[in-house]
This record gives sequence, structure tokens and C-alpha cells, in this order.
Amino acid sequence: MTNATPAAAARAGSKEWTALGILCLPLMVVSMDVSVLFFAAPAIAADLQPTATQQLWIFDVYGFILAGLLLTMGAIGDRIGRRRLLMIGSVGFALSSLLAAFAQTADTLIVARGILGIAGSTLMPSTLALVRTMFQDAAQRTKAMAIWSAVMAGGVTLGPIVGGLLLDSFSWGSVFLINIPAMALLLIIAPFLLPESRSAVRSRIDIASSILALAAILPVTYGVKTLAEDGWAMTPAISLAAGLLAGAVMIRRQLNLPNPLLDIRALMDRRTGGSILVNLIATFTLMASALINTQFLQSVLGYSAFAASLWSVLPSVVVGAAAPMAAKLSLTHGRPRVMAGGFALSAIGFGILTQVRLEGFSPLAVMLVGAGLVAAGIVSVMTLVADYVVGVAPADRAGAVGGLLETSSELGGAFGIALLGCVLAAFYRHAVSPLLPAKLAPAAARAAEQTIAGASTAARQLPADTAAQVMHASRDAFMTAMHATCLVSGVLLLLTAAATIVLLRERQPAAGLAA
Repeated sequence: MTNATPAAAARAGSKEWTALGILCLPLMVVSMDVSVLFFAAPAIAADLQPTATQQLWIFDVYGFILAGLLLTMGAIGDRIGRRRLLMIGSVGFALSSLLAAFAQTADTLIVARGILGIAGSTLMPSTLALVRTMFQDAAQRTKAMAIWSAVMAGGVTLGPIVGGLLLDSFSWGSVFLINIPAMALLLIIAPFLLPESRSAVRSRIDIASSILALAAILPVTYGVKTLAEDGWAMTPAISLAAGLLAGAVMIRRQLNLPNPLLDIRALMDRRTGGSILVNLIATFTLMASALINTQFLQSVLGYSAFAASLWSVLPSVVVGAAAPMAAKLSLTHGRPRVMAGGFALSAIGFGILTQVRLEGFSPLAVMLVGAGLVAAGIVSVMTLVADYVVGVAPADRAGAVGGLLETSSELGGAFGIALLGCVLAAFYRHAVSPLLPAKLAPAAARAAEQTIAGASTAARQLPADTAAQVMHASRDAFMTAMHATCLVSGVLLLLTAAATIVLLRERQPAAGLAA
């Protein structure tokens, strides 16, 4: 299949809509894998006994490598064919899921999650590019993008639920094994229903730019995480500086290439670059909220993984109505105002989360209301960004543009978990130390000071009275950390709401009236 030109654009038929359903399989699996480990954290902590840094890397490495390679894989898909790349990635995703499921050490699991990130980076831009090329009609493409966005958000929501259901009966490795049947089904059906598409422009893929992208993202990630957790040290500071230097070199290289991996000049457009920026901030806060809420349900309120997963699905009822409502409101009020309103709604949600009290009015109900508002506002923003960015993308660059959009989403989500996770951990450690029993054994104290999951693991080895004191201290400290992190997130979103009005304002017509 060759890419249609605007003049030859036709309305999609039943085959294209069925193909969209097939594309939802890898999209759902990849988005689920971002959040499926949330409820598995206590089981992994008990089995593999990771340090606090290893635990964060188990969560983060998937998203960071995914983000680092999305641009490259999008460009590769444009060149060799999006369906072909999708099928290659599906094989890799299934095999790396098998490795992760049977990991015996924390380091092995981190490596397996990293390989999953490599495989996942082939799937997401391929699905988005295929949607762009299959649906040439603008109205149909908007509908298809709404479905695509709903599946993406649904995957992140379903990840903890699927994880909770599996963990209720099986070991934590089962959250990876569930990926394999979905990938196998895709490999069987895709050749018959998914059309092949590739760019008519056979430009060379710049390997140096791909290496520079990874050389920028990974050292910056390590430096920021380590400095946030442990304070000033020479090694992470050098890593951070090296990553920033690699990023600067990459940007300079893109400006001098005829066919760059990342079109810097396109990003200089206020509305295009601004859309990518607000999308990054949206996913930054959304994933951090999900991490906080799942820990609150399981480690503070004491729900089992299964019960916690069921409670976590309730906010998605609000989210389900958010995307279509945002699209409708944008027609009458303009995209920038609706996006700013989405950010403000999420900030209100974070404000409600700061009012959760263990001895107050139904902490579970207050948490669910706050989480629902956070998710509804953020998903509204992300839906409008995706519709705009994909709509203006040329068909020949659909994979690269899809990779750029997903890079901002994945990098935002991964940095949200890392940076706001570090904020959460720092406030927790500061609050928990004075609350722990004075005669607590050093090993148990170190474990309890790392994370609330570590405190729970340590408490199992202690006498009943001491264990109760440790858990009471860790829960109180977590609530302090949760409130502080939600306050930081809410302030960030309010600032972003104001910036959205400025960055994404519509161009004014010649008469000088607002468009």
C-alpha cells in the first residue's frame, strides 16, 4: 500500500475499521506494561529484595528506553514498512516478556524491562502511523484518534487491574506472561488485515542521531534520579552534564541534516512545539498520580492487589466521558482554552488528594474523587494534542511524527514516576526517620526508611508490637509525602494551564480579532 495523497483521499471502509481494532492489541499491551507493575511492587520487593534505586529502575527503565528509541523506530517504520516493523517488534516483545517473567534477580528484571522497552518502541509509532495512513478523511481520522487515545488511556488503567487479578492467584511473573498470547494473536492476524505502508521518500536513517538520543536520555535520567535521591555526588553530576551535552550535540546535528531524525524547526513553531511540551507535562503528572494512588491503596489502606485493582478502575468512569467532551468543547471554545481547563481540573484533583486523611472522612472516597479529576483533565489534554499533531503530519513522515508524540508521552510518564517518585521518597524518608522505634535493628530501620513497601517487608520479621509501630510510622510518613507530592503536582499543573493559553493561542486573522 502506498500513501494516499490529499487529492486521492477516500473514506475508510469496514476493513480499515477492523484493522484499527487489530492495532489496538499492541497498543493496549504496550500501554499496560507502563503501569502493570504498580501492584506487583510488594511481591517483587519480597521476592527479589531490590534496593530503592533498583525498584525505581524496574519501573522506569522500560519507559526511558522506549522514549529514547521511539523517534528512531518511527523513522525505521517509515522506511521499511510500518506493518513489518510492528510484526518484528511483536516477536521481540513476546520473547522479552518471557525473560522478565522468570527473572531471578532485580538486575535481571531491569535488563528484561529494558529489552521490553526496545521492542515496545517499535510498536507504538507503527500503530499511530498506520492510523494516519489508513484514515485520510479528517472526520474519520478524528474518530479513529479518539479510539486510539481511549485504548492508550484504557491500557494504562487496565494495567493495574490485570496485574491485580493475576497477582491474586499467580506470582508476579504472570503480569509479563499475559503479553505473549496478545502478541501471538497479532502475528497471526496482522498479515491478513493490516495494510503495509511506507514513505515514498527513501531517506537514510541517521544512526548517529539515534545513538545521541539514547546518550542524552539515559545519562540525564540517571543523574536526575541519583541526585534527587542521594544528594550531591560527582558521578551523577557528571552523568547529568554528559547527557545534556549529548542532547545539545543531537539538536545541532538535526539542524544540519536534510532529513533529520527530529525536525527541530517544526518544533520551533509555537503551537506544534507547545503541544508536545504540554503533552509531556500531562503524562508527567498522570503517571506520578497513578503510582501514588496504587501505593496508597495497597500499602496504606492494606487492600490486596485484587481489591486495589478493582477500586482503581472507578476513576476511569469519569475519564471515559472526558475525551469526547473535550473534543466537543474545543469546537466552540477553542483547543487552548479546553486544554487549560483540563489542566486546571487536574490541579483541583491533586488539591483534593492533599486532603486525604486516614482518620478523616472516608479516605478511599476522597482519593477516588481526586484521582478521577486528575485523570479526566489530563486525558482531555492528551486527546486534543494527539488529534492536532497527527492531523498536521505529512503522510510520508507519519511514523517519525508518531514517534515524536509518543516520545513526549513516554518520556513524560517515565520522568513523572522518576522525579515525582523521588520527591515522594525524599519526603517519606524525612518524615519516617523520627517516627521509627528507637531500638529498631539497623537492618530493619534501613529497610523501613527506604520505602513503605520496604517497611512492610521488614515488619514481617519483627515482633508484633514493634511491627505495628513500624507500620504506623511508615503509613503516617507516606501520607505526609503523598500530600507534599500532590501539592507540587497541582502547582505545576496550574502553571502549565497558564502557559497553555499563551503557547497554543490561535493565530489572529487580519482583522485583528481572535480566531
